[in-house]
Amino acid sequence: MDQDRERILAQYARAEHQLRDWLAHASPSDLGRSSNGTRWNNEELLFHMVFGYMVARALLPLHRVCSRLPAPVSAGFAAVLDAATVPFDAVNFWGSKAAARFYNRHRMAAKLHRVLAVLGRKLAAESPASLARAMPFPTRWDPFFTRGMTLAQLYAYPTDHFDFHAGQLDLPRGPDPGSS
Repeated sequence: MDQDRERILAQYARAEHQLRDWLAHASPSDLGRSSNGTRWNNEELLFHMVFGYMVARALLPLHRVCSRLPAPVSAGFAAVLDAATVPFDAVNFWGSKAAARFYNRHRMAAKLHRVLAVLGRKLAAESPASLARAMPFPTRWDPFFTRGMTLAQLYAYPTDHFDFHAGQLDLPRGPDPGSS
């Protein structure tokens, strides 16, 4: 599991570097331009990408509780959440639009840094048994949620989400992160 931790932490560092790079190289008009395939502009989409890490952090206590419940109870909970997909989608969309006004180009990198620091500390403190414990997830909420996710998969989830949405940005690319 230590290789998994190292991989997850390296992915966090890469995502933070990429976000800072986009923000450093994008003009206000770049950030205000529509993204590709979403209804968000680039700045709103960047915040939504940061929000994935915030969601993972918020889901950690829920995972700890639900992964210890009897399977039918936690599966029922995931089914109820799946049934609430339409309101979740609306909150996800409008919430990201609204939050990007506060966590804008001037604040979102610092927010991501703080969230990643917490996730990293929590990940380092997890036992192998806790990282292997799984719970059902509402698969209609996000394409990266699987029917049964381990805690390790939950820690890795936001970077998969980040990388997917990175392909939807319409922003100039800065230097290659591997070239420095």
